[in-house]
Amino acid sequence: MTSVIAELCEGVLEITLNRPDRLNAFTAEMHERLREALDRAEEDDAVRALLITGAGRGFCAGQDLAERDPRAMMEAGTWPPDAGAGLRANYNPLILRLKGLPKPVVTAVNGVAAGAGANFAFAGDIVLAARSARFIQAFVKIGLAPDAGGTWFLPRYLGEARAKALAMTGDPLSAEQAADWGLIWACHDDAALMDESRGLARRLAAGATHAIGLMKGAIQAAASNDLAAQLELEAATQTLAGAHPDYGEGVMSFLEKRAPRFGGDG
Repeated sequence: MTSVIAELCEGVLEITLNRPDRLNAFTAEMHERLREALDRAEEDDAVRALLITGAGRGFCAGQDLAERDPRAMMEAGTWPPDAGAGLRANYNPLILRLKGLPKPVVTAVNGVAAGAGANFAFAGDIVLAARSARFIQAFVKIGLAPDAGGTWFLPRYLGEARAKALAMTGDPLSAEQAADWGLIWACHDDAALMDESRGLARRLAAGATHAIGLMKGAIQAAASNDLAAQLELEAATQTLAGAHPDYGEGVMSFLEKRAPRFGGDG
């Protein structure tokens, strides 16, 4: 049984974290499978959108601490570990690839998302969650600080006060509260989550994915640009969008009063 399942349907590459007995906690092997799935997403023109979810009752519980057992590592003479090395090798490239992918990424949080698992979810462009889902910055409970982008996502999405409180207390945040605060896009009843998520991902996949990729990059760049720089980026982005066949198709479909048939980059 593979730890990550990747299936393509209607232009959507659905990636399922598949260690339900461990709440889909990350292992080194899982990171390898995720890298393979993202290679496919980047290289296959048939992939127009991604949908990421978890198998079973959890989305992702973060790092599998069985790989960091102090007793075994002390016996092997490898304790304490360099906790930052694992981030540089696995988590940091994973988050950067998701944010840099010029295709829309939907994350469907079907249950608990804790530690790096929560911040992995926030790396999606549009985050949906089941009503029973919980987001937990669990790092403080084991003497660590947030990683996998947590200290970047939380203050930008929630503000410094809420970011600090969530990180310092490790208290769970309900899906409904996360939606109310603007941390995620929407909260759905558990039974409806995957239908809603697949419907959204397929809608994006059928859309102007070239323009979506450009807008994704431009919106993310706004965090570090001043207004003048962002206006210039918008102009450069619009030059690229306007030169793409999807723009001509979009205008023609509007004038002809029909649904557009976007080709994207495929």
